[in-house]
Amino acid sequence: MCVFPLGLKLKTIIMGSSSPPDTSKSIKLERYNSYIRRLNSTKLLNASSKLLFRATILVALILVFLFTFNYPPLAPDFTSHRHLHSHSHFLSSSSSSFASWEKQVRHSSTPRRPNGLTVLVTGAAGFVGSHCSLALKKRGDGVLGLDNFNSYYDPSLKRSRQAMLWKHQVFIVEGDLNDTPLLEKLFDVVPFTHILHLAAQAGVRYAMQNPQSYVTANIAGFVNLLEAAKSANPQPAIVWASSSSVYGLNTQNPFSELHRTDQPASLYAATKKAGEEIAHTYNHIYGLSLTGLRFFTVYGPWGRPDMAYFFFTKDILQGKTIDVYQTQEGKQVARDFTYIDDIVKGCLGALDTAQKSTGSGGKKKGPAQLRVYNLGNTSPVPVGTLVSILEGLLSTKAKKHVIKMPSNGDVPYTHANVSLAYRDFSYNPTTDLATGLRKFVKWYLGYYGLQQRLKKEYHLDNE
Repeated sequence: MCVFPLGLKLKTIIMGSSSPPDTSKSIKLERYNSYIRRLNSTKLLNASSKLLFRATILVALILVFLFTFNYPPLAPDFTSHRHLHSHSHFLSSSSSSFASWEKQVRHSSTPRRPNGLTVLVTGAAGFVGSHCSLALKKRGDGVLGLDNFNSYYDPSLKRSRQAMLWKHQVFIVEGDLNDTPLLEKLFDVVPFTHILHLAAQAGVRYAMQNPQSYVTANIAGFVNLLEAAKSANPQPAIVWASSSSVYGLNTQNPFSELHRTDQPASLYAATKKAGEEIAHTYNHIYGLSLTGLRFFTVYGPWGRPDMAYFFFTKDILQGKTIDVYQTQEGKQVARDFTYIDDIVKGCLGALDTAQKSTGSGGKKKGPAQLRVYNLGNTSPVPVGTLVSILEGLLSTKAKKHVIKMPSNGDVPYTHANVSLAYRDFSYNPTTDLATGLRKFVKWYLGYYGLQQRLKKEYHLDNE
């Protein structure tokens, strides 16, 4: 028997055969390669899917963290109804969500004392609004807040005020005055006896940067609120915040309600003066009871960061230079600084003496009350004195840059005559600037965690 090498034998058989080539092995090889490719593709797809899933989870966690950081939940009910409170989202929410929202609205606005007021406070998360809301609630009145939490200054401060009010069972609806369906729903749910209208675009200088915001909030928003109030049954009495800025270029001192107010020095002042004329119109046509309050430089705990006393405190502590204005004649600028507690007493006094509106169904039935009052401290203080008091309270010397007052709408001097408010509701401010600033500094250092910076000799912790 002859033995041939395997390779030679296969070659001889193939070349000497007339049969077709055997392709079964190549087909199997191709199938195998195809299988390997599909297997690899599947592994790649699975790996990609896992990577995408993990990336999605990571992004979701980051968004949740950022949302929680910027808008910390104040109470369980707040988080579940955040979108319910703004831009009329409650109209399209589920019946259970709306029922919960309505329950909170009714609970907050129900008085706890006999003959208590039922008050809608606009701008309730603001400086004056939060203080007034708390004072009304503590004496047993029903209070419902409304605020749009805009970003004119740090919204986190407004959120902190909201949290403080929530602890005292004051609920703030998050929404805008120009949201007509929202206002209509609020007036439909709650029979308000009074409105304390404090919502506004504040600040004299900011009007040069964003004038439209003043028209939208201070004029259009006010008109929208009056439209809702005139159609309500019963019509509420309205107390609202005007401003000492309406005196503008008036040079008579002290400022009296009888002085002319037709020369505003800023757009902010012009919108507040427009508000006074609009109030007259709605009083005349629809019988709404309206009381305007001209505030004079309000300050105190929970105040506004855009006010001089507030950012002076911040800059002095940080060692920054502060601008101290002088008039064009080289005189010190002076303000009638009014402590927040005195302003609150004035607001509540105006509410308590406000007469009922006389209209019904949008039609006037008889003459209605129309008033305007100054709410100030009656003791103007130079800004330099304000700085000196802060230096003592903070144990830090301020770095001052004395400059001429620019033409930005500010006026050099304010001084309130409050005899009308004293006559009609016993308004009598009692807090001097040094006492008020001491309370403000105590709050400021505590709120921002800087309590240790206080001078021990002031014994602020014992107040």
